[in-house]
Amino acid sequence: MARAAEDAPPSLEDLQSLVPGLQVTLDNVFILVATALVIFMHAGFVLVEAGLTRAKNAGNIVMKNFVNVAIGIVAFYLVGYAIAFGGVFDGLGAYIGGGGWLIGDGAFAYGNLTPFTFFIFQAAFAATAATIVSGAMAERTKFIGYVTYAVVMTAVIYPIVVRWQWGGGWLYQLSTPFHDFAGSTIVHMTGGVAAFAAARALGPRIGRYGADGKPRAIPGHSIPFAIIGCLILFVGWFGFNGGSWLGADPIVGRIATTTMIAAGAGAVVAALLTKLQSGKTDVAMTGNGLLAGLVGITAGCFAVTTVGSLIIGAVSGVLVVYAVAFFDKIKVDDPVGAISVHGVCGVFGTIAVGLFSNEEVEGVVAKGLFYGGGTDQLVSQIIGVVAVAAFVLVASVILFAVIKATVGLRVSEQEEREGLDVHEHGSPGYGSDRALA
Repeated sequence: MARAAEDAPPSLEDLQSLVPGLQVTLDNVFILVATALVIFMHAGFVLVEAGLTRAKNAGNIVMKNFVNVAIGIVAFYLVGYAIAFGGVFDGLGAYIGGGGWLIGDGAFAYGNLTPFTFFIFQAAFAATAATIVSGAMAERTKFIGYVTYAVVMTAVIYPIVVRWQWGGGWLYQLSTPFHDFAGSTIVHMTGGVAAFAAARALGPRIGRYGADGKPRAIPGHSIPFAIIGCLILFVGWFGFNGGSWLGADPIVGRIATTTMIAAGAGAVVAALLTKLQSGKTDVAMTGNGLLAGLVGITAGCFAVTTVGSLIIGAVSGVLVVYAVAFFDKIKVDDPVGAISVHGVCGVFGTIAVGLFSNEEVEGVVAKGLFYGGGTDQLVSQIIGVVAVAAFVLVASVILFAVIKATVGLRVSEQEEREGLDVHEHGSPGYGSDRALA
């Protein structure tokens, strides 16, 4: 028997009329939860990087990823946020919501979010962009050199890229705005390009390449760690992409769906491709395939259909396998595949918006080439990718050269052979019976 109309549950509009400010509250609580998920992603980064490297460096890897969060929050608070979203750059003295001191006047506001809620969500993103580079620098980097990089990345380099688009800058002001919904370029490609510059500046780990130039495997100490880390990142990505809507809205379900499908497609294709190549299904590469699909869909998770997300994830899964092999061939030692996952797939995912977008929202995104929209969005995507990649590469090359010439970038050969845990932090990452005696 059908329920009587008067017994129907109240609609959201009814609740809003009964509870003033309900939507504002829902939006802010939702973004707080999304922020927690993004911060939780750092646990995933720790496990992926630690798992794919050697036990003698586990403590160093944990410390690098941990300080990324702490340094990223402070540096973005003091300097980066104002560069990214502030109005007049007038030195210390402006407030955000009557709270902490910030440089700039916080001219850009978004929807129903309070300035505090918007700030912490963006700070979590800044820390994520920085931590991507950690994996490419693993097992041979001075801790002080890494800390110096993290400060500059979160205070200056990343915020400038954000300003160009999310802060209302020139990429946003193109006749057809560059579209990067949650950061395939702004976060991930930025981190991937910086990772490439870091790996080149450091050089490969001792023993990574033979006298004939061919790569030698340096197995990680815990594949279970790496895959658990991938799954944590998968969970966190729903906050990353879903939270980028900046409000609690039913459309978030669609964004989460395209995110999930692309992740699955990336993992499946990477697994199948490694099986075809070697006769064995590579566990670590399958995990990277999952992450590749997530990076690839991040720019277009709002704009593409579920079919589009399947294609983007699948292509990302192919790209990451071949990109890892390519960087090995040119002797760029990236222990975790960060350049391939975040850099290469970030480029593809951003450009894919110009092909697969099925949305047309004025001032936000146009339909892509495959959906009758012509090349306008595609051209804007290419402009954005090239501009950001060029800026980040030049800035990062200069940054790492300065670090190398001042505080130093690479540890000594003895320190690298014996492990960074003891030499950089004074104790092994793992205890032992002898240590406990």
